[in-house]
Amino acid sequence: MSKKALNSVELFSGAGGLALGMANSGFHHELLVEFNQCAVATLKQNHDGGQAQIKEWSIKHDDVRNVSFESFQDKVSVVAGGPPCQPFSLGGKHHAFDDDRDMFPQAVRAVRECRPEAFLFENVKGLLRNSFSAYFDYIILQLTYPNVVKEDQEEWQQHCRRLEGIQAQGEYCGLQYKVVFQLMNAADYGVPQKRERVFIVGFREDMKVRWAFPQPTHSQEALLWQQWVTGEYWARHKVLENDRPVANKNIAYKLRKKYGAVNPKVLPWVTVRDAIADLPYPTSESNVSNHVFKGGAKSYPGHTGSPIDEPSKTLKAGSHGVPGGENMIRYNDDSIRYFTVREAARIQTFPDDYAISGAWGECMRQIGNAVPVKLAEVVAQAIYRAIAAQS
Repeated sequence: MSKKALNSVELFSGAGGLALGMANSGFHHELLVEFNQCAVATLKQNHDGGQAQIKEWSIKHDDVRNVSFESFQDKVSVVAGGPPCQPFSLGGKHHAFDDDRDMFPQAVRAVRECRPEAFLFENVKGLLRNSFSAYFDYIILQLTYPNVVKEDQEEWQQHCRRLEGIQAQGEYCGLQYKVVFQLMNAADYGVPQKRERVFIVGFREDMKVRWAFPQPTHSQEALLWQQWVTGEYWARHKVLENDRPVANKNIAYKLRKKYGAVNPKVLPWVTVRDAIADLPYPTSESNVSNHVFKGGAKSYPGHTGSPIDEPSKTLKAGSHGVPGGENMIRYNDDSIRYFTVREAARIQTFPDDYAISGAWGECMRQIGNAVPVKLAEVVAQAIYRAIAAQS
């Protein structure tokens, strides 16, 4: 018996990673809003091509600031999205509230107008930097009391103090959410990528939901155990001893001392090799969608690529082009090449029938900006269960 679909609205959808993860968890998107033309081309290509999850979604190409969500009031269970992260990115200019790309006010507005049972927002690790702590607290307060709107001539610091006063009094009776956040490493949840992102989740206060983020299901230690204690990782991939990294006996000793003869109880991190093992080596022409060889990869200090037998480094978009070090694969003989678009999509756990539209650099930018589908699904499933339990 299929579970009941819960309606949702998503802002800043990008190439659709968060949306796909939510769809896999039982949510049906009434509306996706995205401004970037290339990302919209990806969404529409999959929509028009009949891709299973996206074919029935409504996609709006517009600046979210131009979109009203009032028609969805009390009609959607979740508002979700990844507000543009450049204002807070460790690789960006760190302007935060002085950056006109800060779209958290629009996320708050969408919550205010939709009044959903819950919301889910994702952003970069840099949001938790000490230098942004006051503004991050302000974001959380706005999401907690979305109806307490910043006045036209009011500075954000003044608005923040007003919200703090409401919180201190504890007598507010308007629209209110219980908000939690957590820094999550995608590799700890089965994504073949070391990618740390902040997730912010809120449940409407009247729902009385007690909710916590899902516990990690995968670990580095479990991977190292299979590689250097039991050797089953190499056996599974049929990797000969001279094709492996140099054995680290110290790691094996420490693991045996910690766990004895018992395998760690969580699953191993998923590696680049795990993710792409069944794909053919790329050539200039390929029968596999988005899987064409791109030459020109170079290695130098700080630009070394992702080792094939670990989760990849964080795939990044880059404000001045794609940072190739994170978008290269490094084999154990130290040879390197660029990931194909399909391989990068696998690392972000997009399904193989999902096309990424554009030239290689643009495709990699979209993929680098995306939420890993599997990580989105893990969080969204927990939200779905909490809401479904109330009905």
